[in-house]
Amino acid sequence: MHRILTLTVPPSSTDELCQKLASLEEVINLTVQAGISRKPAGDVLTVHVLNRGVDAVLRQARAAVSHDTDLSVTTSEATSFIAPAQQEVVENDKDEALWEEMESGLRHQGRITTNYLLLMGLGGIICTVGLVAEPVPQAVAFVSSAIIAPGFDPMAKVPLALVLKRWHVVRLGVVSTLVGYAFLVLCAALTMYALVAAGESSATALAGNPEVQHIAHPKLAEWLPSASAALAGVVMLAAFRRSFQAGPLVALSIIPAAALIGASLVTGQATLAYEGLERFILDWIFIIGAGVILFGLKQWLVHKRQPLA
Repeated sequence: MHRILTLTVPPSSTDELCQKLASLEEVINLTVQAGISRKPAGDVLTVHVLNRGVDAVLRQARAAVSHDTDLSVTTSEATSFIAPAQQEVVENDKDEALWEEMESGLRHQGRITTNYLLLMGLGGIICTVGLVAEPVPQAVAFVSSAIIAPGFDPMAKVPLALVLKRWHVVRLGVVSTLVGYAFLVLCAALTMYALVAAGESSATALAGNPEVQHIAHPKLAEWLPSASAALAGVVMLAAFRRSFQAGPLVALSIIPAAALIGASLVTGQATLAYEGLERFILDWIFIIGAGVILFGLKQWLVHKRQPLA
């Protein structure tokens, strides 16, 4: 998708900024409405721009406006640009998300709210049932729990913030991850307790499940999908393909590993719980490592700027 940027700037910056934006090949359309903004007061510039030119527009906007409080930017998607004279330029656009869009999306998905905790908890309940199920219902439980629980975004927030040196965002990402997964572990423990109390499962059934053993004792065949899924997840974030974000979480073992911690603790299997924790940490390390490398390369080669906010 292409972008529509709505910039509010002081009147003193408008002419110079318009000249610079109009010179950018990636800017398809530029409209100025003088003095119509009341908060912040100023002129409004509507910029229809290709993805590959958004960073250049934002760099020019930041350079033109001396005080950050005088600048306001809203981003949105344009379904298509129809500009026959510039069709070749439009066709050569690329798929890139803005730093601000990535951070905003991760902040929204990973914020500690009632909805976030409920989805994490429900994902943990479903996954725990899968830990002691037969192969087919187990696969359904693992896939559905990965789709339901928003477990990837708070983790991915950490490497993005590290690359951009936004230390308060690092803290928020870590806290969101720990709180969300702690609630998932609690729900997993309560679910396993209920299954054992109802006579529908046992500590032996949990420890003897083949997939539990794969989670607890990962080999190369388990590491490679996890590492690839972690990289795929951060690529999707950077490429603005959030609708496919559940795919990497399905391939990772973060949700089952967290559920295994709770289920093992309530059945008195401390060693198995520790092995689940090890797998959980390993997959998070994959996400952080892949994110730092990819986001670092994106900053160096593509964006070349810090977020405006």
